[in-house]
Amino acid sequence: MSQFIQEKQTELFNELGVFFAFGNKQFEEQKQEGVEYCTVLGAGDCVPTNKAKEFVTRLSAIHKEGRERKIAEKGIDKIIEEELVNHECFYTGDISDAFEVLECYDVTLEQVQTVYNSTAHKYDNW
Repeated sequence: MSQFIQEKQTELFNELGVFFAFGNKQFEEQKQEGVEYCTVLGAGDCVPTNKAKEFVTRLSAIHKEGRERKIAEKGIDKIIEEELVNHECFYTGDISDAFEVLECYDVTLEQVQTVYNSTAHKYDNW
């Protein structure tokens, strides 16, 4: 995750009173009296119920802006190649795991396959 996204998420969490708890003890230590909480990410997040919709909307916008910045900095082909490497696609020959991660960039399977085909020679010695 980029530094930009991390910083913006932290600001959003602090502003809206969102925190993470992985047990009753942590929840009890962090909750605010009189506030009802829900989870929207399904990963231990505790979001004030009355701010859940705003949280989802703003978090989505942060991630979208982060992806747009990453594309502007690196270009989509480089991002695709990095995910292909990250998921060891040049070793396994299977691009499906990388494609799943890349779907948030609105790339097609054909784009991922094209980058795979055009860069595979760089990883022949794996």
